[in-house]
Amino acid sequence: MEHYGTVHETPQKVVAVIQARTGSSRLPGKVLRPLAGRPVLAWMVRAATAARGVDEVVVATSTAPGDDAVAELASSLGVRVVRGSEDDVLSRFVLALEETSADAVVRLTADCPLVDPVLVTQVVALWRADPTLEYVATTLQRTLPRGLDVELASRGALLAADAEARDHHRVHVTSYLYAADREFRRLGVVVAPAANDLRVTLDTPEDATAIEAVVDRLGDAPPRWQDVVDLLRASPELVAANASVRQKALTDG
Repeated sequence: MEHYGTVHETPQKVVAVIQARTGSSRLPGKVLRPLAGRPVLAWMVRAATAARGVDEVVVATSTAPGDDAVAELASSLGVRVVRGSEDDVLSRFVLALEETSADAVVRLTADCPLVDPVLVTQVVALWRADPTLEYVATTLQRTLPRGLDVELASRGALLAADAEARDHHRVHVTSYLYAADREFRRLGVVVAPAANDLRVTLDTPEDATAIEAVVDRLGDAPPRWQDVVDLLRASPELVAANASVRQKALTDG
């Protein structure tokens, strides 16, 4: 029987890093906001922990005193906490990379409490199947609702971004990997039919209303992305709750 590949290689370590802070301009403290009886950040940690192929979950917050509560909550949930610059979010991810000796990091933002662990599992599996990939994401061609975003960056790509990225790319962590002039090896996850017109990210009071209504219908568990889409397609009043919200541009910071 033929054997393909090197079966004795050290397994690649994948760490899910959840960026979280309390200093949101449009909905302050949103990551600590209760959702069906548990903080939004706890929803994120639960989903990341449930994903297969993720070896560790880390919360990356800032050293600002206002984020002490974020660090305390993350610790109480049993995950590692790293703290760094409030504005240079990319540097926080590099800190998490170094502290965990990760070979790749999954970037999750704490304003996406409905993220599906299956999407995280799929993104990680695609990278594990080909670790020469530098960036794997559901957002290269957005077909999922905003708020179900999953991105993975390899160690080499993240360190390259840290060395080269400036200005808003340091705030948005991964934007350099898909917007830079240099070519990174990228792979995108696309679903059909597209549902990128829908929004379940938590950035405003209107978003909170919509997400709370979704959770009220689907229950206190990480939802399947298909169930979120099916519910929203069948419930135009839920879509209308935050349809007027303008997504911040990358350069807004």
